[in-house]
Amino acid sequence: MLSTQRIINCPNLECDQPINAVGDTICDYCQTPLIYRYLWATGTQAAEIPPGTKVADRYEVIKPQIWLDTQPALLPDIPAELPSLVIPYLRLYSEHLHIPQAYGFTNSLAEAEADILLLENAPIDETGSIYPTITDSWEQASPVRQVYWLWQILQLWTPLLILGVAESLLLPDNLCVQGWCIRLLELHQTPEQPTLKDLGNSWQPWVKVAKTTIAPKLQSIVELMCQPEVDLEIINTQLNELLLTTAADLPLFLTIAGATDTGPITKHNEDACYPNDARDIDDKVQPRLSIICDGIGGHEGGEVASQLALQSLKLQMRALLAQIAEQTELLTPDLLYQQLESCLRVVNNVVWSRNDEQNRQGKERMATTLVMSLQIPQRVVRYSGEHSENSHELYLAHIGDSRAYWITRNYCQLLTVDDDMVKREVSATKSLYRPALQKLGANALTQALGTKEAEFLNFSIQRFILEEDGILLLCSDGLSDRNLVEQSWQDYAIPVLTGDLSVEAATQELIKLANEKNGQDNTSVVLTLCRVSEPSSMAIVPAPPAEIIPPQPLAVPDAEALIIATPWEEDLAESSQALLDLSLTEAPTPAPIKPTKGKSLGLFAGLLVLLLGSTTLGLLAWWQLYPQSFQQVCRQLPQKMREFCPGKE
Repeated sequence: MLSTQRIINCPNLECDQPINAVGDTICDYCQTPLIYRYLWATGTQAAEIPPGTKVADRYEVIKPQIWLDTQPALLPDIPAELPSLVIPYLRLYSEHLHIPQAYGFTNSLAEAEADILLLENAPIDETGSIYPTITDSWEQASPVRQVYWLWQILQLWTPLLILGVAESLLLPDNLCVQGWCIRLLELHQTPEQPTLKDLGNSWQPWVKVAKTTIAPKLQSIVELMCQPEVDLEIINTQLNELLLTTAADLPLFLTIAGATDTGPITKHNEDACYPNDARDIDDKVQPRLSIICDGIGGHEGGEVASQLALQSLKLQMRALLAQIAEQTELLTPDLLYQQLESCLRVVNNVVWSRNDEQNRQGKERMATTLVMSLQIPQRVVRYSGEHSENSHELYLAHIGDSRAYWITRNYCQLLTVDDDMVKREVSATKSLYRPALQKLGANALTQALGTKEAEFLNFSIQRFILEEDGILLLCSDGLSDRNLVEQSWQDYAIPVLTGDLSVEAATQELIKLANEKNGQDNTSVVLTLCRVSEPSSMAIVPAPPAEIIPPQPLAVPDAEALIIATPWEEDLAESSQALLDLSLTEAPTPAPIKPTKGKSLGLFAGLLVLLLGSTTLGLLAWWQLYPQSFQQVCRQLPQKMREFCPGKE
C-alpha cells in the first residue's frame, strides 16, 4: 500500500492526487517532474535525529543530517526576523559554487532549545549522499587539481574572514569537492578569528602526501602562509605561478560552435551571439572567445543594443589577445580582471551613449545582457624548462541573466548568478532565497549593459582553470528558463563528450529543445568543447578542433562585490526580461577602482594603440554608423590617444 511507503508530494500545487512513492521521477497523476531536494540539517541537535525519522511531518531523515523535503512546493518555516547565523549565507549568495544557501528552519521537538537551520545547495548529490571531502579525494587528485583546491580556498579566505566564518575553511570534514570545485558543507562562526597561519597548518597533512611534481613548491607556499605578518598577495602570486605551470603540462583541445534562433513565436531576434555559424569564425580570437547578448528594449532597441555590444567586444578582445601575446611575463589575475572590466565599461558606455543620442528615457532605454568567455593563452615555462604557449586560464564576464554552465560526464555546474531582484534581496540580507523567489517581479533584472553609466555597474568577472574534459555552455534565457539545462544536460552533453555528437549538432539540438519547451523567447547557444585528454581516448573523434592549446584547469570565481540594494518596487513587471529603471533612482555606490601600476598602464596603453591601429576598418565603420557614441568613447581616452580617433573633434 502506498500509505506504508515513503512518499513525496508532487510540486504542482493544483495536482488533485499529489502523493507519490519515493523513487518515482514524475507524478503519477499529473505527469509533473518530481523534485528531490536534499537538505543539510545543521547543529548537534540535528545530528542526533536517527535516519527514518519524519521531522515536522515534512522532512524525512535519509542519513545523519541529510534530510529530504517531501513537500518541496511549500515554503519552509522562516522567522520574521532573520537570526544572525544566516547572514553570512545571504552575503555569500554570489559564491553559490562553494557556499550552501539558507533554506529555512524547523524544530523536531517542542522542548528543543533552538530551531534547526536547513541548507540547500549543499554538497549532496542526487542520491542524497555527501560529496567526498578533500581528504578522501586527495591521493587520487591530479597535481594541478591539488594546487587548484588551495587556490580556491585562498580566494574564499578574505570574504569569509570579513564575515567571521573563516573557521569553515580549516575543518577537513567541512571541505567537500565536486570534481575541480571546493564546496563547503556549512559555515562555522567562532568568537576568535583564525589566522593565515592556522590555515597553513591545516594544510600540512595534505602537503606531506602531495604529488611529487608539486610537493616541494607547495610545501614552501604553505610554510610561507605560516609565517607571521605575511602578505597574502605574495602567497597568491606564488600559488598562481605554480598553478599555471602545473596546468601547462596538460594538452588542451578546443572546439567551438554557436547559433541563435528567433523562436517559433517572436518575430524579431534581440539576441546576438559569437560565433554564430562557421562563416563567423575569426582566426584571431577563435576558439578562445564566445559571447552571448540578449537585448532589452524591443525591435530597434534590444537588437541594436546586443549587436553594438557584440561588435565592440569582438574588437576589444581581439586587441587584448594580441597584446597579451606580446607579454614576456605572466600577467596576474588582478591585472586581467582590470583589463576586462575596462573593456566592459567601454562597451556599456557605447550602448549608454546610443540611448542618449536617441533621447531614450526610463524603461525605454535599450540595454543588453552579456555572458562572455575568453581563454587566455599566456606563455608558461614548464618544470622541464620547455615553453608552453597556453596558461590554461578561462575568464568569464557576466551581467544580466544570460548564463554559463560547466558540464562534464558527471555533473552540470551553473557558473553565473542572475542579476535579478532575488539576488539583490538575498545579498542585502532582506530575505532568504525561497521567499524572494515567490515575490512579484522576482526575475526582474537589476543590471544590464546600457542601463546606467559604467561606474554604477557591478560586473561579475570570474577566473577558471581548465583541467578536465568538459563543455562550457553559454546561453540566453530562452534555453535556461524553467531549469531546462539542469533537467536535460545529460541528453546532449554526454554524447558530445564521448564523441557521438558533434558540437555543431549539439548546438542545434539545444536550440530545438528550447523552442519546444521555452518557445516564448529567442534562444542563443555557444558550446565550447574543452579536452585535456587525447582525442584517441574518445569513442568517435569529431572533426579536428579549431585549435590546439596546452592544458587549462578551471579556477575559482573571484568574490563578487556585494550589491547595495535600493528599496524594492512592488509594481514590477512579471516578465523575466523586465528591467528596473535604476538609472532614475538612487544609484549604488560605485566599486572602488584599484590604482593601476606600471605594467597595467603599459598593457592598457598597448591595448588602446592596437585597438586604434590594427582594427582601423572596424573603428571606421563604428564611427560612420554611430558617430556620436564613437566620439563620446574617444573623449574617455587619454589625450595622447584621442589623436588616433577618426573624425576627432
